[in-house]
Order: sequence, then structure tokens, then C-alpha cells
Amino acid sequence: MQLQRVAVKRVTGGYALIDSLRRHGVKHIFGYPGGAILPIYDELYRAEAEGGIRHILARHEQGAAHAADGYARATGQVGVCFATSGPGATNLVTGIATAHMDSIPMVVVTGQVPRGSIGSDAFQETDIFGITLPIVKHSYVVRDPRDMARIVAEAFHIAASGRPGPVLIDVPKDVAQEVFDYLPVDSGDVRLPGYRPTVKGNPRQVSQALRLIRQSKQPLLYVGGGAIAAGAHAEIKELAERFNLPVTTTLMGIGAFDEHHPLAVGMLGMHGTAYANFAVTECDLLIAVGARFDDRVTGKLDEFANRAKVIHIDIDPAEVGKNRAPEVPIVGDVRNVLLDLLHRSTEEGDVRDPQRNQAWLNRIARWQDDYPLEVPRYPDMLSPQEVIVELSLQAPNAFYTTDVGQHQMWSAQFLKNGPRRWISSAGLGTMGFGMPAAMGAKVAYPDEEVICISGDASFQMNLQELGTLAQYGINVKTVIINNGWQGMVRQWQEAFYEERYSSSNMLPSMPDFVKLADAFGIKGMVIRSPEDLKGAVAEMLAHNGPVLLDAQVKRNENCYPMVPPGKSNAQMVGLPQRKLLEKAVELVYCSDCGAKNVATNKFCPDCGTKL
Repeated sequence: MQLQRVAVKRVTGGYALIDSLRRHGVKHIFGYPGGAILPIYDELYRAEAEGGIRHILARHEQGAAHAADGYARATGQVGVCFATSGPGATNLVTGIATAHMDSIPMVVVTGQVPRGSIGSDAFQETDIFGITLPIVKHSYVVRDPRDMARIVAEAFHIAASGRPGPVLIDVPKDVAQEVFDYLPVDSGDVRLPGYRPTVKGNPRQVSQALRLIRQSKQPLLYVGGGAIAAGAHAEIKELAERFNLPVTTTLMGIGAFDEHHPLAVGMLGMHGTAYANFAVTECDLLIAVGARFDDRVTGKLDEFANRAKVIHIDIDPAEVGKNRAPEVPIVGDVRNVLLDLLHRSTEEGDVRDPQRNQAWLNRIARWQDDYPLEVPRYPDMLSPQEVIVELSLQAPNAFYTTDVGQHQMWSAQFLKNGPRRWISSAGLGTMGFGMPAAMGAKVAYPDEEVICISGDASFQMNLQELGTLAQYGINVKTVIINNGWQGMVRQWQEAFYEERYSSSNMLPSMPDFVKLADAFGIKGMVIRSPEDLKGAVAEMLAHNGPVLLDAQVKRNENCYPMVPPGKSNAQMVGLPQRKLLEKAVELVYCSDCGAKNVATNKFCPDCGTKL
């Protein structure tokens, strides 16, 4: 028997890295060069000349990390970024932590000093492997170039499978320079015996979950970012419609369910809709799908859905039961588990009943009527909310990225995003994320509309990325909701610190954003009055190139509703006073007809059911 001979090629470690990235489908790399990573950039130069792979030069390594993150969120593929050793690597840390907190698949490549210099405090040496250990899913230091192809294949597999996350590959300079006999490794050749994420749910637990769903009278489907990562949008819709389940989402879960659907109740939590927060407080069954019960969602944890049984579906066993012990824990890929649940439901004869949970849905509908999200209108000044609503009207199908603060919460409340078209730093809450993330999304989808909604304080964190937009003609539209404050900080200082506005006023030395845009060769616009809003947004969207729109809005507008720290979700502030007074009288709702009755009634006056 004649053995098949494998062609062996003499290459450098840097070539092996670039070739391995190309073999794993990488078309775009965001980065910034420096001394220790120059051998890799030299190979990248040759690869770009050959075509098929493109490097985007960010103006700061943090911008490169956020761009790779935005690329990954928009596409569902692994984002890639490069930086050199020392400050280049440490400048990536915020971006790596942002991706880690939100479970975003990234491969981060850093240059390192030569192997013989590691540990000697050489120029621009930092232990980026050690620094990032708490904020990566896995990490490598490449000690031998012969390991490069295997490490890259493993990194992509780990980053994208199970619960996604960032993976670091630290490459000493001499490893990138060393010549060796190169054998490629494809993704299908990865063997990691100790790494086997559970992707199928336990059949017995799936049956228990189905039983609870059938028995519940006031269920609520609570959907998080895990549903986005799993691509479970269709399964969530089918489950909700089959059992008439109202659906609320976390900040990370926005887009997993159509917000125009009659079963949608919007985002829950600190700045969620009033009706979502009332629903989670009153529900008798909470079906958590790819959500982690974080503090911004739960408020006072021991009062969160404290009348409900809980089904918790998540691929990460560490999340199931971490903050709330579920009656039915199911570890597995969200989409696989929902498919199993729906299949079993079909086998057992479940069909859609339009009247299922109708009293509960009627009750939620009344909350929606009583406590709608409001868009303030002023005769002589813009409200932040009306700017965001106008964007959603004129660009309903755009990819939207945000920074962090009041504008982020207003965007979450008023935009109606499709799957993967909402891109925002949720877990870490990273200011400066929005514009570079939009840059990554636009590079991934050059023919799609991409809009960044930022705040004047957040925007100044990474404004240098205007240079990247200008250099590559990346057609991102950036809208600054400019109130001259660190808006959310000011709101908290007003509410909880007796209006002591310590270091939150951004108006002194506020740059002229139009002139700033012009300095980078980008179209700049400013708007101050409501009558100019519609035309300005239309002009911005029509322009063939990046635009920076400075929307100067009412300075002291607050973001409501709001659940104060330490309070339950039902204890929101910022609701209409008339409705608050009504809410102060304890209300009960008839389980049969849904009629609203004060608690002193023993029987429903509408249908006679005992309350």
C-alpha cells in the first residue's frame, strides 16, 4: 500500500498564521502594527497583494478590537484583530473584556518580544497572556512555529463553539520569523478531548419544561443574547405563537423576536418598558432562553419573578442556577433545545390556540395602554427620543450600534431591530464602542445601512476612528445625541446624589463636531430644532460617504422608566403620575375575563369568577 505524500512548504511562522487565518475564512483583519508584530504584518502585506484578505488600519488598538467585535456581532462569524506587544496589547484589553462579557467570538493576535527575552522586562514587554486570563475564553503563547496552524484552528473552534468568546494568541517575534516545514490544519481536524460543550438538552427536562408551559396561566418568555448567538429566532417565534407566550428581551436579546409582533413586550429591566417589568413581576412561569439573570434585568433579585416557576435554557452550565435556581434547568444549545421542545410538542398534539393565556395577554395589553413609552415634543428644542424615532422611521432596516448611557437606553426602547442588527455593549457598558463597532459592521456588509447612535461624552472616547472611516471610505452614519453631559451619570447624580454634578458636565471645551468632521475630510452636520430633524436625517442618509450629525438636544432630559438600585422591577420611577396613583391601589385581574378589579372585591363583577 502506497502512502499519500503531503506537500511540505518552508515558510515563516508569520506566513503560517496568515495562511491559517485565510483558510478559516478570514477576509478582514482590524489592527495596528508595531515592532514585535512586524514579521506578521510583513506576511500580511504579501497576502493583501495576492487578494482575498484585507487589513483595516484602526487609529487605536481599542478601536480595532471594537471593530472586530462589531464585525462578529453583525455576521455571527469570528472577528479578528491584531496589535503589537506592550501598550499595543494592553490597549486591546477593554475590547477583549467587552467581547467576553457579551459572549462574542473573536480571535485576538498580539505580538510579543522574542522567546529569549520573555521575563527580562524587555522593551514593550507585557504579560498579555496573564493580564487577559480573566477576560478570555482561552489563550495561547506560541512557543514553536510548528504549532501555529493547530493553535489557529483550535482558537477558531473554541471562539465560535459552545458559549462564544474571545481567544488570545500571543506570538513572540522570533516565532513569527522562524522558518519551518509547514503543514496546514483545517477546522475539521481539531481534536480537543477535554472541550465538549453540551449541545443537546436532556429529554426528561425538555418534557418537564413542556409540562410547565402547558400548565401555566401567566407565562413569560425571557430571551437573552444566547438566542442571538444560537440563531434561534425562528424557533422562539414558533414557540411563542404556539403557546401564546408574551416575549420580553434583555439588552443583548434585542432582535431575537420581532418587536412589531403582538406578543412582543419589549425590553425588561432597569430601563425596560413598564409593561415588561410588570409582566415579569406577575408571571407564574418564566422561560429564560439564553439569558443570565444579570442585575440590570432583575433589580432586587429575591423579588424578581418571585411568583413564578423558572425554566432556564442555556449552553453554559455555569449560568444555569447562578443567580436564580430554576425548577427546570436545561443545558444545551438554545436552538437545539427549542427544536426538541417543539418537536415533542408536535408529537404530543399541541396546536396553536388563539385563546390560550388570553386573560393574561389582555392584562399586559392594558399595561401597554396605561404605561406607553413616551416621546416628548418641545416647540423650540429637540428631545433625544424624537431623534431616535426619526432614525427608526427613515432607516428601519439599518444595523444600529450604540455607545453607552442614556442614548443607549432610548435606542433600546424605541428602535425595532431585526436579528443581529442591534449592536451594543451590554455587560461591560463600554463607552467609545459605538463608532468602531459600526465600522466593523459596515466592513462586513458594505451595501447595508449602518448607523451609530452615540453620546457626546461616549463619542469623544474613540473619535480618532473618524480617520479610519475617512481613509477607507467606510460609509457609517454617526449621530451624536448631544446634551453636553455624561447623561446617565448626571441622571444618577440628580436622583441619588442631591444634584451634586461632580465631573459630569461636558459642555466646557466641547468640540465643534462639524469642524472636527471636516478636519478628517468627513461631512459634518448640526441640528438644533425639531422642524429641521426630518430633512437632516434624510440628507445624512442620502450622502454617499461617512457623516457625523451633531443633534443638540434638551440638556436635562431623563431616561424613564427607571428601576432604582435595590428596588424590584415593579417599583419603577418616571411613570405617569395619574397611573402611579392608580397603581398605588392594589389591583387584581380576573383570571377568566381579564377585567381589572380592586383587591377588596371577592368576585369579579364582570363575570362572577372568585378572585
